[in-house]
Amino acid sequence: MQIQKFDLIVLGVGMAAVNAANKCASAGWKVAVIDELPYGGTCALRGCDPKKMLRRGAEIIDAATLMKGKGIEAGNLAINWSGLLAFKRTFTEKMPPKIESGLDKKGVTTLHGNAKFVAENVIEIDGETRLEGKNILIATGAKPREMSMPGAEYLTESTEFLELEILPKKIIFVGGGFISFEFAHIAARAGSDVYIIDRGERPLKGFEVAHVNKLLKRSAEARINFTPLANLVSITPQGDGYSVVLDTDGKQRSHTADLIVHGAGRTPAIDNLDLDKAGIEFGTHGVAVNDYLQSKSNPAVYAAGDAADTKGLPLTPVAVFEGKVAASNMMRGNHIKPDYNGVPTVVFTIPELARVGMTEEEAKAAGYKLRIATNDTSNWYSNLRIGETCAATKVIIDDETDKILGAHLLGPEYAEIINFFSLAIRLQLTASDLKKMVSAYPSVGSDLGSML
Repeated sequence: MQIQKFDLIVLGVGMAAVNAANKCASAGWKVAVIDELPYGGTCALRGCDPKKMLRRGAEIIDAATLMKGKGIEAGNLAINWSGLLAFKRTFTEKMPPKIESGLDKKGVTTLHGNAKFVAENVIEIDGETRLEGKNILIATGAKPREMSMPGAEYLTESTEFLELEILPKKIIFVGGGFISFEFAHIAARAGSDVYIIDRGERPLKGFEVAHVNKLLKRSAEARINFTPLANLVSITPQGDGYSVVLDTDGKQRSHTADLIVHGAGRTPAIDNLDLDKAGIEFGTHGVAVNDYLQSKSNPAVYAAGDAADTKGLPLTPVAVFEGKVAASNMMRGNHIKPDYNGVPTVVFTIPELARVGMTEEEAKAAGYKLRIATNDTSNWYSNLRIGETCAATKVIIDDETDKILGAHLLGPEYAEIINFFSLAIRLQLTASDLKKMVSAYPSVGSDLGSML
């Protein structure tokens, strides 16, 4: 079998892969990108972007509900699911050809198929084509965590949920993380009866407890039912739906549902790459890499994004800058490390829950003398104007230096405000620096100074 040779072979189609491929191709490298899926990756096709397109419909329904009795009569306002799905596809259907065309213009060879390692720097595609790379980047992303209970094959994954032609009446979301809560907030506003079950005591771990509790109350008002300490025991087909057995407090009970959605976590999508044949060390958190994103056991290989075992959160912006860092290190030798300082994360519920930097507990453990700015912002003008009563902020400040250590926000449009705190942390700005900003008024951004 003839072997094609490249300066760089990229495994994956997401933003880490595309950014690295374009960067190296722009430097004159001969680059190939391989994946079995359409170009665009999880975020653009099966994750954050299409999810937020669907969320727009939920935002409108919720906004009208909040303004009921305040001069707005919604009447028969409702989500037409098939129409909303068609709206989402106006974005997603354009992405694969757009991204592949961009790679083509850079001179990148794009290939589809199942790729596996057959040697330290040799990749085989579908047993038919072999490529040899001086450098190889693994950026294959993540996949839903495998679940082993009886009937696990009846779980609907997030990708499938985003393509449902008809939204079922009763939906159970398994897991108390981002996917379950974000999809549940969309489905509930679209008219479904929604239930979230979580085997843990509280959901959305890592976010401010008080804010999560406020969000749970707001979710319940939107007819989203949450059950903690509930283990999924089995799923059995029953008529057009399913019978679900849950274990709560040691007692098993049966429930029915039209759809059960897997939202119980994701794992690196590296199982089918035959990494052992390339001598690549890996674990449950991905490819083992050093501080420069280079494989600890195969120097020709780098990894970025969800496929790499790094300190970075499994977020698209992290994958983007890891891809760029990996590309730079491959081209110029290991000289730059990814900077994970001040990376924000948001749960796009309604309203959204956002965080950046340290929690109060983490800051105390690190020995800082703290000043905590806590606010219930539900009665502030920006929220009163839209009828929102679920909003709060907590900012952690180093009392000795006045620098921002962390920010935790719950409220409408606070996903935008968290970016200011992210910038402050990355540039080591102080609370006084942020207060100097002159904002357009009245805007949500003008609340920033008061949050401090």
